[in-house]
Amino acid sequence: MVTESSSSSQSSTVPTSKGMARTLAQHHQAVVGFLFGFFVILVLYTTVSGQFGSNTIVVLQSTPAEQNARASPPPPSSPASAPNNSTQDIIVHKDDVNKTMGGEHNQDNVPGTDKNNKTDANFDNMQANRTEQPGGQPVNNTITNVSDKMKEEELIRQELDQDDDKDETNVKKGAPSPPKPICDLSDPRYDICEIIGDARATNRTVLYVPPPGERSADGQEWAIKDQSRKHLEYIKEVTVKTLSAAQSLAAPECTSRHAVPAVVFAMNGLTSNPWHDFSDVLVPLFITARAFDGEVQFLVTDLQPWFVDKYRLILANLSRYDVVDFDRDAGVRCYPRVVVGLRSHRDLGINPARAPRNYTLLDFRMYIRDIFSLPPDSVGIPYKAAAASNNNATVDGEKRKPRLMLINRGHNRKFVNIPEIADGARAAGFEVVVVEPRRDLRLEEFSLAVDSCDVLMGAHGAGLTNFFFLRTGAAMLQVVPWGHMEYSAMIFYGVQAKEMNLRDVEYSITAEESTLYDKYGKDHPAVSDPESIHKQGWQLGMKYYWLEQDIRLNVTRFAPTLHQLRRTLGE
Repeated sequence: MVTESSSSSQSSTVPTSKGMARTLAQHHQAVVGFLFGFFVILVLYTTVSGQFGSNTIVVLQSTPAEQNARASPPPPSSPASAPNNSTQDIIVHKDDVNKTMGGEHNQDNVPGTDKNNKTDANFDNMQANRTEQPGGQPVNNTITNVSDKMKEEELIRQELDQDDDKDETNVKKGAPSPPKPICDLSDPRYDICEIIGDARATNRTVLYVPPPGERSADGQEWAIKDQSRKHLEYIKEVTVKTLSAAQSLAAPECTSRHAVPAVVFAMNGLTSNPWHDFSDVLVPLFITARAFDGEVQFLVTDLQPWFVDKYRLILANLSRYDVVDFDRDAGVRCYPRVVVGLRSHRDLGINPARAPRNYTLLDFRMYIRDIFSLPPDSVGIPYKAAAASNNNATVDGEKRKPRLMLINRGHNRKFVNIPEIADGARAAGFEVVVVEPRRDLRLEEFSLAVDSCDVLMGAHGAGLTNFFFLRTGAAMLQVVPWGHMEYSAMIFYGVQAKEMNLRDVEYSITAEESTLYDKYGKDHPAVSDPESIHKQGWQLGMKYYWLEQDIRLNVTRFAPTLHQLRRTLGE
């Protein structure tokens, strides 16, 4: 029985081994067939690509920038809509076609828009070449969802555009900005230089040492007349230099360092005449330096001791530091900022549109009044202030009268009948104070005298410049000499009075009220035809009407002007 069982087991093992052999042979045959079929398909694919894919190969030529973009991870997409590699290449390189055809990088750049109709048509043709055989039979179906692919294209394009923007930003930041000109010579009235950085001032010369990265092989140099009238021949020039790279290495060492800016300006020119003191120096200095709020030092060329003494309150308020005689200072003073010259907008005037903090001439008058500790603007003119305080009666019972300051010039255009004029003013109801301003007059005292008056009266000339000390609502009464001088009277004083909220009153004399009538007779052109004199040049007009003429005021003719002014002040 044992033998039978063993033989039966052996006989069953043989068929099983034969079945496994047959199965392995079949699998082997299938693998060989699959590999053979794959090889055939690969050969056919290569052949078809060589015949029909030439255009696509041209399109797929990429720039180095695009290769870098392609090396970055693609935007995320869902597995169902993710295109294969060949489709991604085409989408990326549609951007190349856009660039070649003048297309724009735009997030709204999708098929169907008018902007990209031509580009999209070309792109669709390339897709057709890629996906169809001759005869119209499709080779593959890789482009099935154009909308998803275009979204992906836009994401890639945005990334490329952002990279381009970053590159442009880096270029702009890395490139050195062009140096700002130090000196501006374009204004018809003045030249100005402004140095911000390493500025070194010594003996009428200001040097600018540029930072190492901004130095050039050549330096620059300017000769600047450091006042508000650059055409005056007798104002000496200040030298301003931007040092070259080589000069910067040999720049003079600082003997003193200052934490505040400096302003360089001249005190000579036409100064010693109060109108020019203010018009040429003090008002331009206010425009140039007031915004520093006293934290600035003045380096003065052609320093005039009398000017420093007379206007010391103004100078000390504009600058809290010692005035430096820039002609004699032997040191090398180093500042973080230096302004050379004075800004000026017009004769005795300020243009708010060009002034720091939109300063006006009224601001300047208020500033002057504050410096000299004059009453605040709210007090009103003295005549009305006295009436408001019920103090309009004197000790002897007479009513308080408006006060008129009568300025008499010491030389030309002076009043030759000053006692008669003063009596006429008193008869019109004014209290009269007669003064002859001198250059050495103490402004601290004189400003108080002017402030106490309701009217400042004088012939056209520098004495009227004291109208800065008048209160708002007070009057400037200007007597205009003979010789068609109304225009000068208006532009040098009248406009300014109105801008400062003062009353501007003018009285023009007749030929008979001029001493030219007595000197030359009524038939002389200077008397009978002033226009003919002006046509021959300003020098001749200056000779007759500014220098030779005095005034004999006709008090009877002048009286109505005084009475009208008296009534106006009482309103």
